[in-house]
Amino acid sequence: MILKLHKVDWWLVSAVLALSVISLATISGFSSGLFFRQLLWLGISLLVFFAVVRFDISFVKQSRSVLYAYGFGIVLLLLVLFLGTTVNGAKSWIDFGGFSFQPADFVKLVLVIVLAKYLDRRHVQIKAPKHIFITGLYFLLPFALIFLQPDFGSAMILFAIWFGMILVAGISRKHLLLLFVLGFAAFMVMWTFVFKEYQKDRLRTFMDPLSDIQGAGYNAFQSVIAVGSGQLLGKGVGYGTQSRLNFLPEHETDFIFAAVSEEWGFVGSIIVLLLFIIIISRILIIAAGMQGNFELLFAVGLAIYFLAHIVINIGMNIGVMPVTGVPLPFMSYGGSHILIEFLSLGILISLRNRQSSALLTKESPEIFLR
Repeated sequence: MILKLHKVDWWLVSAVLALSVISLATISGFSSGLFFRQLLWLGISLLVFFAVVRFDISFVKQSRSVLYAYGFGIVLLLLVLFLGTTVNGAKSWIDFGGFSFQPADFVKLVLVIVLAKYLDRRHVQIKAPKHIFITGLYFLLPFALIFLQPDFGSAMILFAIWFGMILVAGISRKHLLLLFVLGFAAFMVMWTFVFKEYQKDRLRTFMDPLSDIQGAGYNAFQSVIAVGSGQLLGKGVGYGTQSRLNFLPEHETDFIFAAVSEEWGFVGSIIVLLLFIIIISRILIIAAGMQGNFELLFAVGLAIYFLAHIVINIGMNIGVMPVTGVPLPFMSYGGSHILIEFLSLGILISLRNRQSSALLTKESPEIFLR
């Protein structure tokens, strides 16, 4: 009997591929160049996913590996501040000529690993204030460097990952209340001394989107129009006027959901949401089956990572959250975020398979002798 060590969660993979196909079909109407570049990145990301699934990735749990990854991520963020390329007012990209890479995408995954490692070793003592403080330091350094770019959206994703993981790890109610107070105080300080005027305008138009339709509220207003104009069945792939006529800006990246909604309609939007629900639920199901604390925390952190992206991106597309440069997983045009998303799922499945293999070896060693 041959033991299958490299099983793949095909429900998870199928949902991801379905989202990618919907995205590619929509992007194909924008530009053939965008379509083929996105198809290339999807192919590379799939190869990375299956390679990682077949590989023993358990070394990510080692303290030295975690430290190196975190240090490398910080170095990349520092390089962006000095050598980065400015896109839409944010210096968030490193340009290699043929392609660009956004280090914030890599750092989000690294933060999940770092917190999973730290909380794994101290999960019994997590209610002690010093451990919340230390995890906060791990989060605040990349948060500050990303905020300086300025990339408010990615900074909020880092906060969601940190807050969600310490919440799952067992933070006390007293400390949770203290964090809310400190968070509110920090927000007021940033509003007064840190936020740029255009960032304040986005938050103001979030409260009243119609207050500045020609300015800060333009993107959100056009996005809501695109979503609503799709009605039940949509205008058809390739016939979305808001995106094709460029009324809707960034329709292939930040506002891909609005573009899909216009062309695929309410039914298509529901399908997209159901596919995301499948992805998050499969990750949580895998998390529930994990035996080790690190594996469990990593899976939960990954679910938070994806959920934060989905909620923020779709929220800004339908006008219920401020507009920030957060991609929609597996759908927004771009290579670096898709590569990291597939890599993270590959690590998750590899950890699960390795754990299952070790458990089976311990319980039934004779299986290899048959």
